[in-house]
Amino acid sequence: MSAFLHALVARCAPDSPTRSDRGMTTGEPTQPHRTTWTEVHRKALRAAGSLIGTAEPGLQHGDAVAILAGDPALIAPAVQGVWLAGGSVTMLHQPTPRADLASWAADTVRALGMINAKLVLLGAPFDRLAPLLDQRGISYLMLAGLDNPAVRPLTGPVEVDEDATALLQLTSGSSAEPKAVRITHGNLYANMTAMAQVAALDPAHDVMVSWLPLFHDMGMVGFLTIPMALGLELVKVTPADFISHPLLWAQLISRYRGTITAAPNFGYGLLARRLDSTEEDFDLSSLRFALNGAEPIEPAAVRTFIRAGARFGLPETCMVCAYGMAEATLGVAFAPHGIGMQVDSVDADALETQRRAVVTDLSGASHVREFPRLGPPLPGMQVRVVDGGGQQVGERAVGQLQVRGTSVTREYLTTTGPRAAQDPDGWLDTGDEGYLAEGDVVVCGRRKDVIVMGGRNIYPIDIERAAGQVEGVRPGNVAAVRLDAGDRRESFAVAVESSRAGDPEAERVLRKQVASRVVDAIGVRPGAVVVLPPAALPKTPSGKLRRAAIRARITDHLP
Repeated sequence: MSAFLHALVARCAPDSPTRSDRGMTTGEPTQPHRTTWTEVHRKALRAAGSLIGTAEPGLQHGDAVAILAGDPALIAPAVQGVWLAGGSVTMLHQPTPRADLASWAADTVRALGMINAKLVLLGAPFDRLAPLLDQRGISYLMLAGLDNPAVRPLTGPVEVDEDATALLQLTSGSSAEPKAVRITHGNLYANMTAMAQVAALDPAHDVMVSWLPLFHDMGMVGFLTIPMALGLELVKVTPADFISHPLLWAQLISRYRGTITAAPNFGYGLLARRLDSTEEDFDLSSLRFALNGAEPIEPAAVRTFIRAGARFGLPETCMVCAYGMAEATLGVAFAPHGIGMQVDSVDADALETQRRAVVTDLSGASHVREFPRLGPPLPGMQVRVVDGGGQQVGERAVGQLQVRGTSVTREYLTTTGPRAAQDPDGWLDTGDEGYLAEGDVVVCGRRKDVIVMGGRNIYPIDIERAAGQVEGVRPGNVAAVRLDAGDRRESFAVAVESSRAGDPEAERVLRKQVASRVVDAIGVRPGAVVVLPPAALPKTPSGKLRRAAIRARITDHLP
């Protein structure tokens, strides 16, 4: 049995001497219901029995199973059931309310073929999509039917080794070509235990609170797999619950005395704005570990969150800035907990022209860039920085970040077949640029998004931070994209969302203000500023900007 499955059974099986009495609370805020991990395990054994005995032709060892559902209470036993039955899990990207279902279905069929999925497990609110699957001849079962008392439950897990596939994590969709990251049982166990060690997780006292989507690695691994396999208390709601009522996050931390949570940077910014204006009373003093990752971390947004939470007892030391990616299962580096966000202030000229991160004390000045320090690599993980020729560079030299370790995937699945993820020495190219500072990982931005102008390497996040400070621009909804230079000097456009879109005079003023703020920040004027209505910027299912799609979206608005 793999070490991961052994840990899972040890915490969940009713006859295990190390069984946990912890569990998962779902259904907030209207119908909260708590299920112990032992009860989840009982349902999982029944689900595994259903999958092996009644699914046609029956789940076989190593088969890929896709899941599309919203309710964590249904998803948790199904996920565990697939693992107990010897299969691998893929959480399908969920269609948004505004999604074109025909396009979503085509993308989903493509993904299912890529991972060679034998079955889709379907649950509310996506059971309404069953006719689409029927039309395309895709086999599926309803999640609610897996907990069938008439089915003989599996008596124990199917034996799998460390190299067996546990997860096929679909990439976020920021590139045109879809792929899935193959995460083995060995990868999963290595990353899970490393993160638990660095976060000092305490099953007896820690309470995890999350609204993160389970089709994203941070939600699936960090806030379902870890608490289930290590026996921690979990309070779980859906992204839709949070987006419709952001203060629910604070309510749950306060009500359940949450100690651990996580979100992309935009989530903390959104909650901060609601905390600033609310008259509700919360107690956030229990929160000790608030992980911030999955997208560029904005120091100003973190400071705003800490300030807004202070009147509710939020510890200023709770923020943990992190670096992670699906290719590493989840975590690559965590900043030390208990000290709060640490920021590296570096000279912008040296960064952009010499590719050196030279420390400066002039924080807030226009020629200074601030980057959160993301901590040292997790146990079992290595990070190095190389130049364009693949040669390792020294301390504070900016280059390409590469990772290596026991939790790093060896291959992708693509539409044209498997593709190696590592070089012959085991290093994986992250696609990010950054540097190492006294052992801490610092990320500057995505390599493919860097804007090169006049010998300077300008990172979109610096442009987006500046534009986002203009009144009328929706915070967190700004994109700087490189424009095709042709035979001219390379340029860039800035797209901003605003409720003022559609008013020609208001748009004119906003464009002027954004351009001015960007010039003040980086010394270069954008080739164009485009004002779009709210929710117009294309994003991946996990909330990341799709820059190629944004570039295409704003083409008609460019001069």
